[in-house]
Amino acid sequence: MNTLARQLRAVDYFTLGWGTMVGVGWLVVMDDWLLRGGALGTLLGFVIGGALLLPIGWVYGKLVVAMPDAAGEVAYTSAVFSPRISFATGWMMTLAYFIVCPWEAVAVGRIAGYILPSLDSIELYRIAGRPVYLPHLVIGLSLTALLTVLNYRGIRLSATFQNWTSFGTLALFVVFVALGIRRGSPANIQPLFTHTPLISILLVIQIVPYFMTGFESVGKAAEEASPDFRARGFFRAIWMAILIGILFYASIVAAVVFVAPWRQLTGEKFMTAVAFRQALGAQWIVQIILAAALLSLFKCFNGNFVAASRLLFALGRRGMVDPRAGRIHSRHQTPSTAVLCIGFATGTCMLLGDAILVPITEVGSVACAIGWSATCAAYLALANARRDVAILSAGERGMAWFALAVGVTMALMKIIPIVPGHFSVSEWLALGIWIALGVAATASRKLIPK
Repeated sequence: MNTLARQLRAVDYFTLGWGTMVGVGWLVVMDDWLLRGGALGTLLGFVIGGALLLPIGWVYGKLVVAMPDAAGEVAYTSAVFSPRISFATGWMMTLAYFIVCPWEAVAVGRIAGYILPSLDSIELYRIAGRPVYLPHLVIGLSLTALLTVLNYRGIRLSATFQNWTSFGTLALFVVFVALGIRRGSPANIQPLFTHTPLISILLVIQIVPYFMTGFESVGKAAEEASPDFRARGFFRAIWMAILIGILFYASIVAAVVFVAPWRQLTGEKFMTAVAFRQALGAQWIVQIILAAALLSLFKCFNGNFVAASRLLFALGRRGMVDPRAGRIHSRHQTPSTAVLCIGFATGTCMLLGDAILVPITEVGSVACAIGWSATCAAYLALANARRDVAILSAGERGMAWFALAVGVTMALMKIIPIVPGHFSVSEWLALGIWIALGVAATASRKLIPK
């Protein structure tokens, strides 16, 4: 068999999109979010930033329906732009997905250490002043190995895992938020902003692309839809993922700042859990939150693993990287080589430990904003060059141009030095390393012409 297995249904695409989007940032780096924007600034940052992604989601929905190709952004841009632009777009989007995998692998060790403090022991080394513990590495590497095997053996196994963890996360989230807000107080919300209102909101909007990347992962699994799946379902899955994502992030931020005086807790490890524990005066609420976080981590890790491996597979299939990455397993009908590559790279990167958490957030935001921008530009170009793919009314064309402007603005906010919250040296270094790897991957290969 030289094609991917066709086994995914509508619900699978929703849990892939939403599950890939929402990980454990709401537990692990809530303090960073609130220090950026304050209570109201963070809430508005996620709502506004998320709403700005709806036009981008609309563009992706249109393109996935028209071109259900695992290559995603590579396929869209290849139709109208040069192979180099197509490869660069695909390579940046691969980074946007892949970079989440070691993030989650590191985060699971931190959560485990919070549950069992004895795991914060056997320090191996330090990076950027942060210790790397042996038990954390073992846990993260074990989870990476599990998901690698799961995705190697079949998309149906991976999708079933994604469904259970996604709906389990939502159920536990509703439980602990409903219990916590009964003990909250409006007095806890201050300060509303940590900087001026505009700067506070801007600093949060800058990281929204990273924490809401995932809705477009639906397209990476488009070739694996079951034979009776209706293409319009791609569009619905993408929009539902964005809308539920906005609601989720807005709700968790509002709940945390309402249940406890958040400004006093920003120095605490996992301040989300600490805030609810303080509000209810009980440890059991923390166990519910940690259970939700672990389920959320598993689904986000798995969803990004699926998306990253499919993009790498598509790049290999098109000859843009080593063609061996484009191999399909004869029995499991999975992109087996690409899956093994993503698993190995994840295990290698997580050796950097906690030091990668915040820089990864920043670099991932720029990577996906670049990919979104190129996709929107390709859609507009396709509307002019191939009317069989995209026939746009004036309103639709305006929507696509607005989506392009949003993507470009989100990328520039992190790149231009005069904008508050721009890239630091470590973030430029991380981005530079990825670009260098891309150059190395194609240095000895001739790109396939359009």
